[in-house]
Amino acid sequence: MIVEHRTYTFRPGTLPAWLKKYETEGLPIQKRHLGHFMGIFTTEFGNAHQTVMLWAYESFDERERRRAAMNADPAWQHYIDDIWSMNAIQSQEVRILKPMAFSPAIG
Repeated sequence: MIVEHRTYTFRPGTLPAWLKKYETEGLPIQKRHLGHFMGIFTTEFGNAHQTVMLWAYESFDERERRRAAMNADPAWQHYIDDIWSMNAIQSQEVRILKPMAFSPAIG
């Protein structure tokens, strides 16, 4: 199992509109394609203009296959075009986390 950890940093004042659009349009598309959504979190302390998303996959190959299918979906392409036109995201960081054998199982 692996966990994809995505951190997005937003221009000040743009996060609420992005979150609304993501919840209503982006997340449903991603759930259809990506599988196990672990959650999205906003920052309470530190950089107040960030979100962290977590997705779980059985393997890196599964992640690649699922993301390729999502990227080929016209609904996702339309959503992404809309997101870029919002000019909200300043940066994106993606990490792949590998749980240790003694970590609790992700269910």
